[in-house]
Amino acid sequence: MSCMVWSASSLAEGQVEVRVEGDYPALQENATNFIGTVEDRTAENLRRYANHAESQVREALRALGYYEPRIRWRVEGDEPPRLILDVVPGDPVRIANRDVRVEGEASADPAFEIGNLSAIAPGSILNHGDYDAVRQRILNRARKLGYFDGKFTARSLKVDPDAGEADIELVFASGPRYAFGEVTFEDDGTFERPLLNRFVQIRPGEPYDADRIAELDSDLSNSGYFASVIVSAQSEEAEDRRVPVQVRLTTRDPRSVAAGVGFSTDVGPRLRGTWTEHWINPMGHRRGAEMELSAPRQNVSAYYELPLDPPMTDAIRFTTGYQKEDIEDVNSERLTFGEQWRHELDNGWMRVLSLNWEKERYTIGDKPGDVELLLPGISFSKLVADSPLDPARGYRLQLDVSGAHRSVLSDADIAHVLGIAKGLITVGNGHRFLGRLQAGAVATNDFDDVPPSLRFFAGGDQSVRGYGYETLSPEDSDGDSVGGRYLLVGSVEYQYPLTNQWRLAAFVDKGNAIDNLTDPLATGVGLGIRWVSPVGPLRLDIARGLDEDLGGGWRLHFSMGPEL
Repeated sequence: MSCMVWSASSLAEGQVEVRVEGDYPALQENATNFIGTVEDRTAENLRRYANHAESQVREALRALGYYEPRIRWRVEGDEPPRLILDVVPGDPVRIANRDVRVEGEASADPAFEIGNLSAIAPGSILNHGDYDAVRQRILNRARKLGYFDGKFTARSLKVDPDAGEADIELVFASGPRYAFGEVTFEDDGTFERPLLNRFVQIRPGEPYDADRIAELDSDLSNSGYFASVIVSAQSEEAEDRRVPVQVRLTTRDPRSVAAGVGFSTDVGPRLRGTWTEHWINPMGHRRGAEMELSAPRQNVSAYYELPLDPPMTDAIRFTTGYQKEDIEDVNSERLTFGEQWRHELDNGWMRVLSLNWEKERYTIGDKPGDVELLLPGISFSKLVADSPLDPARGYRLQLDVSGAHRSVLSDADIAHVLGIAKGLITVGNGHRFLGRLQAGAVATNDFDDVPPSLRFFAGGDQSVRGYGYETLSPEDSDGDSVGGRYLLVGSVEYQYPLTNQWRLAAFVDKGNAIDNLTDPLATGVGLGIRWVSPVGPLRLDIARGLDEDLGGGWRLHFSMGPEL
């Protein structure tokens, strides 16, 4: 007695249904796709169509290595009639021998990687798509690395259906690798040539690599100077195997103005406006201004920037700004003038050397203060992520150090350090784990001279959730928050994928702004939802601060911005 088992995934497209015996979802899907949708056929038309449908099913199965299927068809029903094809796949063809190799100059080039060949390993079921993918991968690698004369001297897939075996042979003769020629610009003359040349990291005679073309395109496009960038490198125009690079540029409008309204539970509704001059002279200098208004904070700032070499990473920026804050028990007004020298190091770290003069008038509780500081500083930061908007993995590291001394145009002796580390990893089918750590310290011989902008406060959307914005802090004898000498904040978050754009989150935050490293830390826990919008992730959290004596309780948190 025998039992016939049909695939539970048999699919009907219109009036034709394919039923594959056994658990073969890939065969089922491929056969259905080959046939497509058939509609508005009479029973007689379906019978005439059956031989064509059978040949389509055989072709679909052959592509996945099943060369000897048994197929029976029948027409059932009247309104409408249906053509049913019962398919027994039979035994698959397996790969017996495989010979895949690269000859010529590319065989000694470590950058020329064929990649994983396990899909066409001996013993594997033959899949024509896997064979084609390996062949195309070799061709793509050759074009990317400049082996433009390369060709297959052997390219065969020999199948013996009776023996159930297949032999694969792919031999690629690379020929010599081409190099870059000169880089030339076609533009309207807005910018001086030395500025444009500083964007070019390609040197004539350097081995060709298409990634370098993409990098040049990206650097010019992200510079803010151009409305359009077209970078082309045609191998057909090569001379002596040197490929010239042509860049066509269209200059953008010099000025832009933007305004927006935002909201976060830290500061409430927020109005933001920017004015930018993307270029003001042929040397690529730029300037701009920004204003941000919310109930607890009002800020206006301006800058003037000079590009350095290379201009996509290095610049000198002169800044000025005025900020007024009224948060909890702190009220302050701060005027700043400063300079920043931004430089990317060879190891990928961004270094910023700064010199800022600040005058801050403030009241902490009922105690007023007025201080002037000259603050030299240095900052190191590094961001590694697989996507700028919604990364699946990556990390951000940052260290800021600044200080002031009474002997150098300052009213206080201060050393200020703040470190930030964030990490993100995705495992399995979209399960995301995020970690965040912030640590800071202030060294001074008189903490009363330290202005609020250099003290530490914790709590809020980006700190310890379940507590109010900047409410975690040491208090004076009157119960007023005065800011701490140290900052310790850590967070762990898990995100569960609902769809590609929606995620559920669970998190634990722990931290505080403290005067002694042995002081207690506040804990917050909660759940949230994440929406990956076109402008970046939006976060809505409900959190509970577990330490009621530190101001903990139920709080709703809303914020937006990248995870790293």
